[in-house]
Amino acid sequence: MALGAVPVVAGMNVPALVVPAAASSTELSTLFLEFGLLILGLGIIARLARRWEMSAVPFYLIAGLLVGEGGFGAVDASDTLVPTLAELGVILLLLLLGLEYSGDELVQTAQRQSRSGLIDLVANSLPGALVGFAFGWGVPGALALAGVTYISSSGIVAQVVRDLRWRRNPETKPVVSVLVLEDLVMAPYLPILTVVLTGTGLVTGLISVSVALVVVAVVIVITLKGDTSFKRFFDASEPVGLLLVVFGAAVAAAGLAGLVQFSPAVAAFLVGLLLTGELAEVARRRLDPLRELLAAVFFVYFGLSTNAADLPAVLLPAAGLAIVTIATKFVTGWFAAGTVEGGTISKLRAGALLSARGEFSVIIAGLVAVSGVLPPTFQAFVAAYVLITATAAPFLARWAEPLGWWWEQRPGRVRS
Repeated sequence: MALGAVPVVAGMNVPALVVPAAASSTELSTLFLEFGLLILGLGIIARLARRWEMSAVPFYLIAGLLVGEGGFGAVDASDTLVPTLAELGVILLLLLLGLEYSGDELVQTAQRQSRSGLIDLVANSLPGALVGFAFGWGVPGALALAGVTYISSSGIVAQVVRDLRWRRNPETKPVVSVLVLEDLVMAPYLPILTVVLTGTGLVTGLISVSVALVVVAVVIVITLKGDTSFKRFFDASEPVGLLLVVFGAAVAAAGLAGLVQFSPAVAAFLVGLLLTGELAEVARRRLDPLRELLAAVFFVYFGLSTNAADLPAVLLPAAGLAIVTIATKFVTGWFAAGTVEGGTISKLRAGALLSARGEFSVIIAGLVAVSGVLPPTFQAFVAAYVLITATAAPFLARWAEPLGWWWEQRPGRVRS
C-alpha cells in the first residue's frame, strides 16, 4: 500500500482527510526545516564568536536583522514558534539569574557597594532618559531608554572574565556586586515600565508596583530566613525531575504574573531566587544549555522583528549615546574598583567589563515593541546601541590593562 493511501471497505464512507493531512504535513516539514536551519546557523555563529573570543550576542542580532523584514526577508517574525521560544528564552535568562544569588548576597552587596550602585544608577540612566525626551518619545520612551543604558550585560561580563581569565582579579567581585544591584533594581523597574507602557490608571499602577515591591521583599525575607518548607517539592538527587519542576514552576509563575499584570520576567527571577545551595547549583547545570539555546533564539527574534531599514537613521545618535554611556560605565567601574587594591589597571578593567549592554536592554526594547506605544525606530535605536556596546566591550577589556600600565608608568607621574 502506498504511503498515505486509505483502505476502502465496501459500503464505508471514507472521510476526505488525505489532502488536508498532506498540506499539514508539508507545513510541518517546512517548519522543521526552517527551525533546523535557524539552530544550525546559531551554532555556527556561536562557534565563530568563540573562536574570535567575542560575545555571540551582537552576531545573533546581526543575523536576525539580515534574515528579517529589512534584510533578505527569509524568516517571518510573525510565526508563532520563534516568538514563543524567544519568550521562553527571556524566562530562562531571568530564572538562571535568580539562581545565581541568595538573599544574603543581595543584602550584603547592597551594603558593600551602595555608593557605586547609586553612581551607576544616576550616571547611566540619565543620558538615556535625556535622549528619550530629545527624540520626542515622552515619558515611556525616556523611562525605557534609561533602563536600556543603565543595565550592563551579565552574560557578556561573564564571558569576557572567562576568556581573559580575570576570575581571580581584584576588580571582579566589585563588578559582580554592581551587576547584582542592577538586577535588583530591575525587579521594581520592569513592573513600573509595564504600567507606563500600558497606560494603566494611577491607582491601578500604584497597586501593581506596590504588589511587585511586596512580592520581591517577601521572597528576599524567605531566602534570608532560610525557610526550606517549600523545597520538599524539589529533589537535587533527581536532576531530570528537578529540571522539569524548576522550569515548569518558572514558566507557570511567568504565565500567572502576566494574567495579573505583574512582570513575567521578574516572576521567573523570583522563582530562581527562592532556590539556594545544592538545589540552585544542580538546576543551573541542567538548565544552562537550554538557556543558551533559547536565549540565542530570543536575540535572533529581536533582530528579526527590527526593520534593518530603520537603522541608518538612528546609527549616528545611537553611536553618540554609546560613547557617552561607555564613559559613564568607566566612572562606575572606577568607584567600584576603588574599594579593592588594584590601582588604575583594576579600575579601567572594571569599567570595560561594565560597558557592554545586552540581554536586559533587549528585553526592555521587546516590552516596548509589544506595547506598540513607541515607533519602530525605538527598537532600531536599541538594536544599534546594543550592537555597538556589546562589540566594543571585549576590545576595551583587552586594552584596559596596557592603558592602565602606561598611565601608572607615565613620565612625570607623582608616586605615593
